[in-house]
Amino acid sequence: MPEFKWEARTSQGSVVKGVLEARDDAAVMAQLRAEKLTPIKVKKKPKDIEIAFLAPKIKINDLVIFTRQFATMIDAGLPLVQCLDILGSQCDNPTFKKVLKEVKSDVESGKTFAESLAKHPKVFDPLYTNLVSAGEIGGILDGILNRLAVYLEKAEKLRRQLKGAMTYPITVISIACVVVGFLLVKVIPVFEKMFTDFGGELPAATQVVVGISHFLQNWLVVFLVGLFLFVTAFKIAREKVPAFHHMTDATMLHLPVFGDIIRKVAVARFTRTMGTMLSSGVPILDGLDIVARTAGNDVIEEALQKVRTAISEGKTMAEPLSECGVFPGMVCQMIAVGESTGAMDTMLSKIADFYEDEVDVAVGALSSMIEPLLMVFLGGSVGGIMVAMYLPIFKIAETVG
Repeated sequence: MPEFKWEARTSQGSVVKGVLEARDDAAVMAQLRAEKLTPIKVKKKPKDIEIAFLAPKIKINDLVIFTRQFATMIDAGLPLVQCLDILGSQCDNPTFKKVLKEVKSDVESGKTFAESLAKHPKVFDPLYTNLVSAGEIGGILDGILNRLAVYLEKAEKLRRQLKGAMTYPITVISIACVVVGFLLVKVIPVFEKMFTDFGGELPAATQVVVGISHFLQNWLVVFLVGLFLFVTAFKIAREKVPAFHHMTDATMLHLPVFGDIIRKVAVARFTRTMGTMLSSGVPILDGLDIVARTAGNDVIEEALQKVRTAISEGKTMAEPLSECGVFPGMVCQMIAVGESTGAMDTMLSKIADFYEDEVDVAVGALSSMIEPLLMVFLGGSVGGIMVAMYLPIFKIAETVG
C-alpha cells in the first residue's frame, strides 16, 4: 500500500505530523479522525529513488539478530505481525527494513510466514524458509528460529575461516607484486641511466633485471588489461558454462593444501545443515534436496543428489555416501552408526563440530606454513633486485680505485 504524509491538529491545538500506510488519502483522514485528530494536510509520499548497487547489503549478522529476536518474541507470545512490525521499525539496515515490511504486508494479506519469506530468496534461502515452514506446521517456530540462528552463526564462522585462509596469501602476494613492479618500473631506470653514463658492461644479474624492467615498461598496460580480461572471462564462464563450472569445482577439491580445507568446510556445512533440518522435523529427502542445492560446489551437489536418489530407492544414507567418494570414510561410518541407533541428527551435529574444529586447525597450520614462505618470496625478490643493482656500483668503485 502507498504511504501518505499527514499533518493534523490535536484537541489541544498543537500540530503533529506523521506517515501512514493506506489505500487513499480518504482512508488516512478517516484514521486520523478516529484518533481524535483534525486533518490539515494529507499528501502521498513520493517513492524513494533507489540505486541497487548503492543500497546496503543484508549481512548474515543482520539475519542472525533478526532470527534470535524473532524467536524471543514468539516465545513470549507476541502475534506474528506485531513481531515483524517491531523488528522492522527498529532495523538499522534500510534494505532489510524494506524486506521485513513486505513480509509483514504479505502475512497480513493471509499468506503463511514461510510463503512470505520465500518471496525474498536472496535474503531467506530455501533452508531458512523450509525450516520456518516445518516450525509453523509443528507449532515450534520459536525453537526452529533459535536453531536457525545457531546454524547461521556457525555457517558464517566457517565462511570467514575459508575466506581468511584464501585472503592472507593473496593479499601478501599482491603487495609483493606491487612493490617489485614499482622497483622495476620506477627505480631501475634511474640506476640504468647512471650505469649507462659510466659506460662498461653490466654484470649478468643486472642485465636480467634491466631486461625485465624494459619488458614491464613496454608491456605493463597490456599485461594488466589481459589479466583483467582473463578474470572477467573466467567469472563469465563459471556463470554461463555449466561444464566449466563443474570442472573448476572439481579442481578446487583437489588443490594441494587448499583442497583439503575446502573439502572439510563442505563436510562441516553438509552435516551441520542436514542435522539442523532433521532435528527440526524436515523429511530426509526434502532435506537432502535443499542441502544439495545450497552446497556451493557442483561435485558435492551431484553426489548428494545421487545419495537422495539411492535413499528414495530404499537404501541407507551411509552406503551411497561412501560410494560417491567425496566424503571421508570416517563421516560415512559415523552416519551409519547414527542410522542404526536412530540418532542421526545428533551424530551429524557431532561430525559438524569435529570438522569445524578441523577447519580451525587446518587454517592455523596453513597460516603458519605460508607466512615464512611469503616472507622469503618478498625478501628474496626485493633483495635480489637490490643486489643486482649494487653489483655495477661495486665494479665502478673498483675501476675508480
